[in-house]
Amino acid sequence: MGTVSRLKSKYSGPNHPWEAARIEEERTLVKEYGLKNKKEIWKITSKLRKIKSQAKTLIASTTEQSKKEEKLLIERLMNLGILKEGSRLDNILEIDTKKMLNRRLQSIVLSKGLARTSKQARQMITHGHITVKGNKTNIPGYLVPIKEEHQIKYAETSQFNDKEHPEISIKKKIESPPREKTNEAPVQIVNPPEAQN
Repeated sequence: MGTVSRLKSKYSGPNHPWEAARIEEERTLVKEYGLKNKKEIWKITSKLRKIKSQAKTLIASTTEQSKKEEKLLIERLMNLGILKEGSRLDNILEIDTKKMLNRRLQSIVLSKGLARTSKQARQMITHGHITVKGNKTNIPGYLVPIKEEHQIKYAETSQFNDKEHPEISIKKKIESPPREKTNEAPVQIVNPPEAQN
């Protein structure tokens, strides 16, 4: 019988648990992006840390293999919409946590107007109302490539496709422009004089 290997954590938390500035920054990010908890921030920062450490290693190296890896890394980040065309390894070191959070499925569902708030976007994704390339995706933290961004929509079986759904009517009210106020005086209706006998 084989031994069951211990599952390792896919992220590492902060080095020091009590740092006021970091705690406040994390609290604002959780509110702004509608995250479930701070673990989601730590997952993104761990991914970003790995990408930056790879970039630093490649900057120091001058071999042929490092040039191939450099090209692949930049292409991968460009496909995710994190880097622009013509970017170099130095630009990878400038990427911050917000850039990564903006590429999450939850953030893109909100930016496309499929949800009114980031928390509602999260709920829609976890309940199977959102599809990417025609497949239901229930992972709010999925990093969406640019090619797939225009293929995000409501699932065919979702109630949000119904035009008479209460949520859709609320969105229409919010999106419709307010009526313009006119300076014209209100029309007064005068009762007609009584008919003379």
